[in-house]
Amino acid sequence: MSLFATPDDDLPPVRQAPLEIAESVWVIRGIYRTSAMSTNLNAMVIGGREPMLVDTGMGVLRESWLEDVFSLVEPEAVRWIFVTHDDFDHTGNLMEALARCPNARLIVNRASSWRTCASFGIPESRVHTVTEGETFELGGRRLQALRPPVFDSPYTLGMLDLQTRAYYASDAFCTPMPVEPVDRVDEMPEVFWTQGMAKYHQNSLCPWIALVDMEKFRPQVERLSALDLQVIAGAHTPVIPHDCVNDALAMMAALPETAPASLHLEGVGAALPESGGPRD
Repeated sequence: MSLFATPDDDLPPVRQAPLEIAESVWVIRGIYRTSAMSTNLNAMVIGGREPMLVDTGMGVLRESWLEDVFSLVEPEAVRWIFVTHDDFDHTGNLMEALARCPNARLIVNRASSWRTCASFGIPESRVHTVTEGETFELGGRRLQALRPPVFDSPYTLGMLDLQTRAYYASDAFCTPMPVEPVDRVDEMPEVFWTQGMAKYHQNSLCPWIALVDMEKFRPQVERLSALDLQVIAGAHTPVIPHDCVNDALAMMAALPETAPASLHLEGVGAALPESGGPRD
């Protein structure tokens, strides 16, 4: 995802340190900052006997991304790099990561493996494919490839750590932050989160949401509700802690019914660009 608004060069740069959201699970955080708001550009690290990187951030943040990732795991120890989909803000440091992590293999959606290999020149010997809903074990840690309810690429897969119930939702649950970034969604004004999330999804990530059949969409959210998620992370959202998970799922379930009415943001209209935030 990219942004309609341009960065404000007069703002001092902001850097957020890796945030541990569950045992041996860290969010690697990047910030895109304008005079009106900030947006996360995140990835994740899952530790253990076979450490995994989840997405690789944006190339423009390469120096800080590499520093943050390898402050947590040694490059030679990394065994897996899971890419939720092949948009540039999820693969920006993929080739650098593969070069620095000689023992790592790339995990991608089976449906997109051909495109990923061809686009990046990655040999098939370094690629492992998974399908939606597939559960697999890496170094004693059970993980599941689980597509989020909304996405901007048909190849998107999220990643659920079955040990900690931490879910990385790729682009889903995207929302802006105030100019000064926060760690968690409950550190923002409620209206900023609820209406910001609606606008980012309905104007940008998945404008098709207004066209979906609620009877078919609702079960996609309900299956997440049934998983006892302890925390949700994503590429473009502050962390959604356990106390906010049910609220986030309720907001997600309501997206088709609230579009386009919720696009009028009286509470945060001045803080969000008219263009609607992130886009492909």
